[in-house]
Amino acid sequence: MSKEDILKALEEKYDKLGVPLNTMLEGLLHSTPITYWDYIQTDALLGLQIPRTTEKDEMVFIMYHQVNELLFKMVLWEIDQISLSKEAITAEKFSKHLMRISRYFDMLCSSFDVMGEGMDVEQYLKFRNTLAPASGFQSAQYRKIEFASTELINLIDVRYRDTIDRDSSLKNAFNHLYWQAAGKDHKTGKKSTLINLFEEKYMGDFIDFMEDYNECNLSKKFQELPKEFQENEELIAAMRHYDYTVNVKWVLAHYDAAGKYLGGGDKDLEATGGSNWRKYMHPKYQRRIFFPYLWNEEELKNWGTF
Repeated sequence: MSKEDILKALEEKYDKLGVPLNTMLEGLLHSTPITYWDYIQTDALLGLQIPRTTEKDEMVFIMYHQVNELLFKMVLWEIDQISLSKEAITAEKFSKHLMRISRYFDMLCSSFDVMGEGMDVEQYLKFRNTLAPASGFQSAQYRKIEFASTELINLIDVRYRDTIDRDSSLKNAFNHLYWQAAGKDHKTGKKSTLINLFEEKYMGDFIDFMEDYNECNLSKKFQELPKEFQENEELIAAMRHYDYTVNVKWVLAHYDAAGKYLGGGDKDLEATGGSNWRKYMHPKYQRRIFFPYLWNEEELKNWGTF
């Protein structure tokens, strides 16, 4: 664009906003140059690590989980490019954003070595006792990724899926999500402090989020595509890759990392949230599958073991 074209476009833009172009241009005369540290907010970002103990490797633990949360935010951003898009969704666009999401989870899967090989077990077992009842379970963004990816029934504890349908209240469905097993005694119905604090902070937000994505989650958006798009091999491969990466590869990487620090055969330590982490975390027990209609009977039967 020529200088004249740029000025005209700017004038039209700010005229719509009711702001004189001369005012905006004069403001530029008094502005300071943008810097990397201001744009990325490095001072604020690097000031967010506050250990609770004197164990040096606790800093690794904190930063690792903060990086996870940033990647979760990136995942949710990409999901919304599909779910909340006002444009017609093509197979190419769907695949593009799914593969971006999968790459973020590929990073998450491979990054467990950063924590697994970056902390001394002795140090971890000391500072972990100051963290109870907190747990990575309490990542709200991760739960939102699940809600935004699939229909709610696929996140219900397998023991209760026959009792839940689309006519069930969202509150009832919420109380039977698969991850409730990490902090709820299903014989008494009593919830642990882990769950109670989590729900006190996020339940209202979660219920609203579940309602918002009930009709526009990735699974629903895929099933609304024209038939030729649903049969697109590249898109199907992207859907399967995302499903497997999140619900098997990522979970097992987490499972193996936990085993290094908490494992010990019959002497397994409890997770800080108090859960039986081996049974809770393994995908063969969770049976969490975002797109079950894209897997054959044998794959579904052996979920988490292939």
